[in-house]
Amino acid sequence: MTLHQMRRNYGDQGIDEGDVLPDPAAQFAQWFQDAQEDSPGDWFEVNAMTLATADATGYVTARIVLLKGFEEGCPIFFTNYSSQKGRQLEANPRAALCFYWPHCERSVRIEGTVERSTRQASEAYFACRPRGSQLGAIISEQTAVIPSREWLQQRLEVAERTYADQPIPCPPHWGGYRLVPRHYEFWQGRPNRLHDRIEYTREEPARPWSIRRLSP
Repeated sequence: MTLHQMRRNYGDQGIDEGDVLPDPAAQFAQWFQDAQEDSPGDWFEVNAMTLATADATGYVTARIVLLKGFEEGCPIFFTNYSSQKGRQLEANPRAALCFYWPHCERSVRIEGTVERSTRQASEAYFACRPRGSQLGAIISEQTAVIPSREWLQQRLEVAERTYADQPIPCPPHWGGYRLVPRHYEFWQGRPNRLHDRIEYTREEPARPWSIRRLSP
């Protein structure tokens, strides 16, 4: 099958702007639960999302990260503040998230401004991570060039000895971000590429959300 021939026709299940919830975070929670309940297996990470960021010049990068919670309607993820995405968010605190759940024929896009989580929130989440993940955050200079896999393994072994039989502290260069949404889009696949797209927008956090249908 060639790339030109790769094509999927979606089902008849649709969404209507009159039926969605007034709060997009609540609508997202409903769709997220649906995606979990209909998950094709443990291998599928329902909370995986594409995170797009840009630096001060407008150079854009994207990668997959994991959603780790909601705080006052704001999606939360965690990372190394010194990583490429951390540096870009420092220079340009705006980002876009995209979830794709092919088994539900659904996608959600979220856009807004980004701010760091409180240190207390970052430390609380770090404390509940598996010990191996904690050690990884300690030793990883995320995005930096390293000489070899062996060099990384040696750093891990040193960290294991250093923190043997003691709690691993949350490093100062690691923590959470929360995205304060200004735009949501809920996409439902439909036959013949006439998809349903429902958009939520607002300019200020205190204002109500506007809901409207977009052309596919």
